Amino acid sequence: MHEITRRVFVASASGVAVSAKSYSRIPGANERIHIGVIGCGGMATAGHMRPLMKVKDELNFDFAATCDLFDKRTEAAAQLTGAPNKYRDYRKLLENKDIDYVLIATPEHWHAQMTIDAAEAGKHVYCEKPMTWSVEQAKKVVAAVKRTGIKMQVGVQGMSDDSYEAANRYVKEGALGKVVLAQIDYSRNDRNGDYLKTPADPDLKPGVNFDWNAWLGPARKRPFDPDRYFNWRRYWDYSSGIASDLFIHRVTRIIKSLGLTFPERGVGAGGRFNWPDAPGEVPDTMNILLDYPEGLTVQLVSSMANDTRIEHMLRGHKATLTFTSEGFTIKPQRIYEKEAQEIVHKKSGAENTTLHHKNLQEAIRSNAALKCDCTLGYYGVVAAALGTESLRRRKYMAWDKARERMVRA
Repeated sequence: MHEITRRVFVASASGVAVSAKSYSRIPGANERIHIGVIGCGGMATAGHMRPLMKVKDELNFDFAATCDLFDKRTEAAAQLTGAPNKYRDYRKLLENKDIDYVLIATPEHWHAQMTIDAAEAGKHVYCEKPMTWSVEQAKKVVAAVKRTGIKMQVGVQGMSDDSYEAANRYVKEGALGKVVLAQIDYSRNDRNGDYLKTPADPDLKPGVNFDWNAWLGPARKRPFDPDRYFNWRRYWDYSSGIASDLFIHRVTRIIKSLGLTFPERGVGAGGRFNWPDAPGEVPDTMNILLDYPEGLTVQLVSSMANDTRIEHMLRGHKATLTFTSEGFTIKPQRIYEKEAQEIVHKKSGAENTTLHHKNLQEAIRSNAALKCDCTLGYYGVVAAALGTESLRRRKYMAWDKARERMVRA
């Protein structure tokens, strides 16, 4: 085990001292951080390991271990990263005392338990979005992070673009007047069919190089189904499709921009409109409306059958803030154009997983503020869940603030 500089600080997100296990794993500014990867599929490979390998010396970290229930993926990740340790059981990885933080890039139904187990083992966490599969799980994750004092970055990497923090400053200053509506989308299209379609790997052999029952974990027990494994985002047991896979990116931006927390009520609409006969359960077209207690509506728009975007904007009584690829503009409403000038913000940072990991590493080393901590992750989970539950029940849903749970409106 490499030498660790021991420094005590207060965990800013929780206000509690770092746990004994976390306390022993705080690298100094010049010490190399060691990462363990849990879940070595497409997102972990293309979205994290490959780009991170380009900056590992610059950021002073190494990959210490890879872990996946499909041995082929574990081996491929180890070859890519040079990680010396390979595991099938993530709990064995968490026992490795040299690991400072884990990247959790598994299906959503495993995020909560793996995060809680990592926190209890004193490991900091980068968890792919959404933070958890359910609201109840999100509450447990927040409690575990606060109890243990570990640092947790939720993988909404768009928060490493400063546009949303900057937008919030203008909102607080009153540059937009009373904000009444925020709108944002995330749409796609594919000539070859359902965007969630991933071909099966013929090398996968349950009981030989893959553990199906371990993959199911807390989800409902079912016979092996390759589509559920390779295309898990299609199925309610493991994901809510558009809501948890795509909307979570968008609604978190709006929550940050407007300084929101939990919605009061929400409604979801949509269905399997373009591919009604495709395998799976989740809709290919979905819209969510969320009313917040601050007195505004957030509108989330998506279709997997048409990728024409809508403008991402905050509509205020005095001005409209429109997000662009360069940052954002604030343009006064016509009735106020003589009293205010247009504002242009050029962003710093980007929607980038490398920057998001760098931010977590700075939080671990020097207690830097996290761009997307577990509290912000919780707010996003609730927003997506309200819309999803409404769509599935075909009922208006509300948020019980006192008991922190969804109820029928």
